[in-house]
Amino acid sequence: MIDAHETSFLRRAIGLAAEARAGGNPPFGSLLVGPGGTVLAEERNTTVTERDISLHPELKLAVWAGRELDASTAAATTMYTSCQPCGMCAGAIERSGLGRVVYALSTEQLRALTPPSAPPAVQLDGPHLLEEARVPIEGWPA
Repeated sequence: MIDAHETSFLRRAIGLAAEARAGGNPPFGSLLVGPGGTVLAEERNTTVTERDISLHPELKLAVWAGRELDASTAAATTMYTSCQPCGMCAGAIERSGLGRVVYALSTEQLRALTPPSAPPAVQLDGPHLLEEARVPIEGWPA
């Protein structure tokens, strides 16, 4: 469970989501709270207005954290977000070293609230060329 203080941060993330939607973007918002309880940064989804599919608020904050926070501060920082991060954002959050994510809606709850979408049209074909592809990867990270 989260306490009243954390609830206020989660409500702020929901408010940022409302602002994103009012601005013509998908309704998602997030903020980072540092180890001392101070809001370090806030973001809204801007994928439509900036015409960039990667501009999810969670991804923008993970990139910011990876660039601006040292490892120990990042590990003690919490992201509060209006919805469970997608796969792209979850990968970036993991790489940024953030310590915790608190979200309002789960992916399943989001899907129940939104119209069904068509499955991706991209066809994946692989893996191939294992012996060649492994050469630049072996020993990394060193």
